[in-house]
Amino acid sequence: MTSESQSRSEVKALAMLADMPLHELRQARGLSQKMLADVLHVQQPAIAKLEKRTDMYISTLRSHIEAMGGELEVVAKFPDGAVKISNFGDIGSTV
Repeated sequence: MTSESQSRSEVKALAMLADMPLHELRQARGLSQKMLADVLHVQQPAIAKLEKRTDMYISTLRSHIEAMGGELEVVAKFPDGAVKISNFGDIGSTV
C-alpha cells in the first residue's frame, strides 16, 4: 500500500475502534466471554447477557471495562466543548 493509503486506512481503523459495541471491544482485546467471566467471578452467560443490554449501571460498565484492562470515563459533549463528569470516579471504591 502507498503511504497515503496506509494513512487513510489508519484513520478508518481508529474511527472504527472509537465506536464499537461491548462484545466487539472484548473480542478486540483478545478476551473470550469465559475469560472475562472468570475475572469478574461470574458465569459466562452473565457476560453474554450484559453484552446484549442497552441500559446498565455505570458501575457495572466500569467493572466490565476494568476487567478488560481499561478505564471508564464519562464525558458530556457539547457544541462548544466536552466535560469529563468526575462524580462517577469514586463509585467503585465505595462498594
